[in-house]
Amino acid sequence: MPFVLLTGGNWIKDKGSDFYVEFSQRFKQVQKDAGDGKGTAKVLLDRIAELESEAQQSFMHRFNIASDLMDQAKNMGELGLAGILVWMRFMATRQLIWNKNYNVKPREISKAQDRLTDLLQSIYNTHPQHRELLRMIMSTVGRGGEGDVGQRIRDEILVIQRKNDCKGGMMEEWHQKLHNNTSPDDVVICQALMDYIKSDFDISVYWKTLNDNGITKERLLSYDRAIHSEPSFRGDQKDGLLRDLGHYMRTLKAVHSGADLESAIANCMGYKAEGQGFMVGVQINPIPGLPSGFPELLRFVLEHIEDRNVEALLEGLLEARQELRPLLFKSSDRLKDLLFLDIALDSTVRTAIERGYEELNNARPEKIMYFISLVLENLALSSDDNEDLVYCLKGWHHSISMCKSQSAHWALYAKSVLDRTRLALASKGEHYQRILQPSADYLGSLLGVDQWAISIFTEEIIRAGSAATLSTLVNRLDPVLRETAHLGSWQVISPVEVVGYVDVVDELLSVQNKSYDRPTILVAKSVKGEEEIPDGAVAVLTPDMPDVLSHVSVRARNCKVCFATCFDLNILADLQAKKGKLLRLKPSSADVVYSEVKEGELADSSSSDLKGDVPSSITLVRKQFGGKYAISAEEFTPEMVGAKSRNISYLKGKVSSWVGIPTSVALPFGVFEKVLADELNKEVDEKLQILKKKLEGDTGALEEIRKTVLQLRAPPQLVQELKTKMQSSGMPWPGDEGEKRWEQAWTAIKKVWASKWNESIFQHQESETRSRLPLYGCPGSGSNQCRLCICYPYY
Repeated sequence: MPFVLLTGGNWIKDKGSDFYVEFSQRFKQVQKDAGDGKGTAKVLLDRIAELESEAQQSFMHRFNIASDLMDQAKNMGELGLAGILVWMRFMATRQLIWNKNYNVKPREISKAQDRLTDLLQSIYNTHPQHRELLRMIMSTVGRGGEGDVGQRIRDEILVIQRKNDCKGGMMEEWHQKLHNNTSPDDVVICQALMDYIKSDFDISVYWKTLNDNGITKERLLSYDRAIHSEPSFRGDQKDGLLRDLGHYMRTLKAVHSGADLESAIANCMGYKAEGQGFMVGVQINPIPGLPSGFPELLRFVLEHIEDRNVEALLEGLLEARQELRPLLFKSSDRLKDLLFLDIALDSTVRTAIERGYEELNNARPEKIMYFISLVLENLALSSDDNEDLVYCLKGWHHSISMCKSQSAHWALYAKSVLDRTRLALASKGEHYQRILQPSADYLGSLLGVDQWAISIFTEEIIRAGSAATLSTLVNRLDPVLRETAHLGSWQVISPVEVVGYVDVVDELLSVQNKSYDRPTILVAKSVKGEEEIPDGAVAVLTPDMPDVLSHVSVRARNCKVCFATCFDLNILADLQAKKGKLLRLKPSSADVVYSEVKEGELADSSSSDLKGDVPSSITLVRKQFGGKYAISAEEFTPEMVGAKSRNISYLKGKVSSWVGIPTSVALPFGVFEKVLADELNKEVDEKLQILKKKLEGDTGALEEIRKTVLQLRAPPQLVQELKTKMQSSGMPWPGDEGEKRWEQAWTAIKKVWASKWNESIFQHQESETRSRLPLYGCPGSGSNQCRLCICYPYY
């Protein structure tokens, strides 16, 4: 609350300005929960929090502070830029105060924006590995525009009032706000006024536009220059106001809207606005060197922007992005204008596809697949690491071709591409979660942001992009493909008939160390693949799709636990609704039939009938080094590698030609122990012996063991044998790309070895035998074209 003091006839101010009292308790309440800032650029975020009170004065202050911090953020790399993105996103979503007790001219705001976007443009040029983050930051900031463009916000509203005889009431209050501190809210207010006028002055339309865009009556009253009144115009003012407010909208969007297509196109193609009296003119020159035919393509897009049938529009938008892409990798004074155009094209693809959902309701599979390919291409064009997305895109194009030619297995092939697309989307979501959410949690707590806004921060970032739209389309196609390919509603990984009580959990990970005192059927929303199955669980049912060779899948089969993925959300909901009830599961190879049973039937069902015979004991044989550091797929035997690696070799020549089998080379059993025993690694071996003793009851040593394994040096013979085997098998040798590339490959190998010492396996071994059981297996490292299989250590 702003205020001044009056005493003895004298006014007292705070250094010439109003005093200000903040009544909110959020900052003090949440600050204690900020945590340690792990996984963030903590020093930068702490500095942002220190400067927030100054940033709240106006957009000019916030943008200038952000500009001053950009060098520090750039030097801190990905996490530094993520911190800036989180801060700017909190601002853009109105979680932070936009203006407090400070008057600033619109041209000063646009100048500060211009300074910040110039810096972002420069970093975009010099740090190509962070371009995706930089695009996201730019989309939250807006274009800006030094000088005349910002000043016209102030000037044009006066001209509109004078020309249309609307100098009082709401228009005067808005005018005062615009002069005092313009913001992105003004774009919404302008649109609300035009919608109100077009509806023949229906005031409910005005409020609907405002509310739909997050502006309430309370927010209008919260501005330093509050808007108290509702608009009220005469019928004879209608045409003039619509014309002039339409022109004014372009000026507002030129400063505030980074993702508005029409203004972004105008900014790149050039436009001119004449001055009138005191109002300055504006001339934006077209960007030189644009592709031939590009202006005509953009005109086509604008002409079809409201089309009900969106297919042609989507094709035009993507063609424009393809034409624009080479220019985004070249240094240019107007690069940021091209970036804002690309951001706007990207945003329009998303809104168009969402408008076209109705068009797909009764569409044939090839039409849905075509739309998926368009959205996937849009996502790939906006992503830094898009290799897997591009492979998926090629797969969809081939699926469409197979479908059109009525190939017998087109649906099965398309389903495999769909599953790969889902994995790519999941990987992208996990990357965003890892990079952005820790910063959102830490900075949001420091700044007193509402907890709901913090908790869904990354989710909302994903929802704002093409990934969410793509996921929706994929989910729509999945049941069609499953039905066409006769895949059913289940993927049964471990077909064991069981009886148990239903329990519902979000994550299998959260209950992996629990012991159930009665037979339990777990319905788990999330199963990643590395979890343990808790004691007492007789079945795990999930909508997730862990690899059939993942740890949890292998454990389920070995322990005779029913394990299956359900693809039908209705079936899954029915199972969840049966929480606490006793069910019998009867799985087949492709289906799970379930039914309720009476309590007495549980006692009648012996464990041997329901879960099969479990061997009373097992004998473990230590694998020995076979004399070779590296072997080709033809040399894979049970004594040399695990079942996963042998299965890859076995599949060659036994599957359809369109199923690619990776070329494989392996570091067989015993190689880790051989490397560790080498004189090169004597100190590492001694340190591991000490750490191994510390493991007795102390899981804290696990991380130190993993770090120690990464200190291993590669014996020259290993390097030579691996190089020879990879090259003779047709696999690229990393060392051909330089010593650094080989070091990266060697580090990846050591990370696989080190991963044996993880908390999950340690806890499982502790709970079962209190001994260190040897762990065998061959996890893979590589692409879909080639695979290096690395056997876990016995050590």
